[in-house]
Amino acid sequence: MTTSQNPVRNVLYIMCDQLRRDYLSCYGHPHLHTPNIDRLAAAGVRFSRAYTQGTICGPSRMSAYTGRYVSSHQVAWNAVPLPLEELTLGDYLRPHGIRTALVGKTHATANVDALQRLAIDPRSEQAEVLNEVGFEPYFRHDGIFPDGPLFDDKRESAPYTHYLREQGFDGRNPWHDWANAAEGEHGEILSGWQMRHSHLPARIPEQHSETVYTTNRAIDFIGEQGEKSWCLHLSYIKPHWPYIVPSPYHTLYSTKSILKPVRSDLPSDHPVYKAFRQHEESLNFSKDSVRNNVIPTYMGLVKQVDDQLGRLFDFLQSSGRWDDTLIVFTSDHGDFLGDHWLGEKEFLLEQAVGVPLIVRDPRAAADVTRGSVDERLVETIDALPTFLDALGLPGAEHRLEGRSLIALLHGENPDWRRYAISEYDYAFQAPARERLGQPIDRCRMTMVRSERWKYLAYDGFRPQLFDLLNDPQELHDLGDDPACAAVREEHAGYLFEWVRGLKRRTTISHQEIDVRGQRFRYGEPESEKVVQIGVW
Repeated sequence: MTTSQNPVRNVLYIMCDQLRRDYLSCYGHPHLHTPNIDRLAAAGVRFSRAYTQGTICGPSRMSAYTGRYVSSHQVAWNAVPLPLEELTLGDYLRPHGIRTALVGKTHATANVDALQRLAIDPRSEQAEVLNEVGFEPYFRHDGIFPDGPLFDDKRESAPYTHYLREQGFDGRNPWHDWANAAEGEHGEILSGWQMRHSHLPARIPEQHSETVYTTNRAIDFIGEQGEKSWCLHLSYIKPHWPYIVPSPYHTLYSTKSILKPVRSDLPSDHPVYKAFRQHEESLNFSKDSVRNNVIPTYMGLVKQVDDQLGRLFDFLQSSGRWDDTLIVFTSDHGDFLGDHWLGEKEFLLEQAVGVPLIVRDPRAAADVTRGSVDERLVETIDALPTFLDALGLPGAEHRLEGRSLIALLHGENPDWRRYAISEYDYAFQAPARERLGQPIDRCRMTMVRSERWKYLAYDGFRPQLFDLLNDPQELHDLGDDPACAAVREEHAGYLFEWVRGLKRRTTISHQEIDVRGQRFRYGEPESEKVVQIGVW
């Protein structure tokens, strides 16, 4: 298939929330068919071993937007603000005339303390680009607005709230009462927060649901741009909980479509893993009744996203944007859904840390890899340097910790990373932290995933180790097996190497350093010498 010779002029960065990579048919799910995401994979490259840098929304997304590891950008959990000095996707693209907009979710939190320290009004136009971590909020929709005064401001500032009311879906919280609730036999509202209602359809008609409305806004944005260059972050809030989906998606799948859980009858006795298994969400998802109610709905939510992406891809092709737009599809993290006796995603096993990543470069140079599967270790932080490379913009070696994927898309074989890194700070998870008796600053866990092995390091506890060649489901913990001592030592060395390589000198580029270094060479001609006071 020969594609356009036109340069890449636009970027479409699609991100789902809490989507497991194995819940797509192109990644092997036998019952959940996602033909439109498969269509993108057939036109691009599907990366089979992509990893998020953090297994909850805030840290993962800030890594995606900065191209930096969690330890570097410091957003260790949700509702933690990004330092103002961190540069994001918009900061790299806007100076080159590329409109960088958001449709959907970022989980960004305004750094109010830093703004006030700099005498910047947090509500001012000057602060908006900082509050929105570099994006123009064409349509921001983070969702998840439960009842209660704590969320009043977020609820009322959300465009989707007003859209629902305009369509006649009234109430103080139409997001909850219509988009994420079912209806009982007597007209009562059954909250989607309660997983016992997951098998029921959401009260909202499908055409007004979050996923459809978000897609509509993305199409609106792209259609308005004409021939101008743009970068759109289309960020769906699904299939993240509340697990409830509008008709007809609530009946597309049944318990017959549910895969057998990945569990060991004798799970590891590692203390941190045991503490997470005792969380309420883990105890709930360890029950077959919960899995049977939730997983068919989770699949319906994924199917709805796929259907809407079909609409979007058709629009791109009919408008001519398919030929000059780099498209990336991914997720911020996964969802255990009861695997490993766990719920949610706050642990560094494959169901949470492994994410889908599909990249389509429209240029003819990428024809050689179309429809292929790349098994190299790639990371969420690779997106930003890939965008810069595709658009022909300067990189930032002194800041960016990810690597451009363009060479891989063009069939080249560059020297590549030997391991992938992911991090999680469970200091914010009070039940686990308190159960383990860990101080707040000693709750870090770090994954080092090499070609064959996964090594999980913990503050104050022994590591875990899994042989992914012979144990791909991570059911046998070799973290204290004497026969694997050398492997553990090797991966501890990788971890130390990674820490040493983090980009800390971010206020001066490599080029500037090189220029300064040239000035201070010993033995330079007399006319070029620089007087250095105090140097003997």
